[in-house]
Amino acid sequence: MSSSTYSNSPCAACKFLRRKCLPDCVFAPYFPPEEPQKFANVHKIFGASNVSKLLNEVQPHQREDAVNSLAYEAEARMKDPVYGCVGAISILQRQVIKLQKELDATNADLIRYACSEMPAPSPSSSSQYARRSSSTSHEGSSSTSSYGHYYTGLYFSPWSNNNNGPCGDGHDKGEYK
Repeated sequence: MSSSTYSNSPCAACKFLRRKCLPDCVFAPYFPPEEPQKFANVHKIFGASNVSKLLNEVQPHQREDAVNSLAYEAEARMKDPVYGCVGAISILQRQVIKLQKELDATNADLIRYACSEMPAPSPSSSSQYARRSSSTSHEGSSSTSSYGHYYTGLYFSPWSNNNNGPCGDGHDKGEYK
């Protein structure tokens, strides 16, 4: 909580309203003289009388949060008079939805890649990660490497409790066992 020096200069609210700042001023702890624009925005949107009534009705330990909320909403209303902070929240929610769709698409691509590139487990092999022969073709081109594609450390949690696995072949290629 910031405090105003009562003897030196009035708080931003009293300075803006051109009145004497008294020691029991309800605005002083929350609108210091160094932040005049904070009160100007709050006053323009909500009015000094309404803010004073609100601060008197709110518990003293909740006043700072109330003032910060009012200041944030007032600043948002100055930028977007119709929607205020709700508009900003809406934009952020749309961004989250868009990014979630991108993440889902990337995970689906990753699963498709893992399913198409992983060798099927051999019953005679003691290892789940068998090598491919050097003559195995890789996506249409011949590969001269003697090593195939091994488990890359991916963990596909949606299939961890499902014996069918992400590839639908009865093997969970994405889970490390």
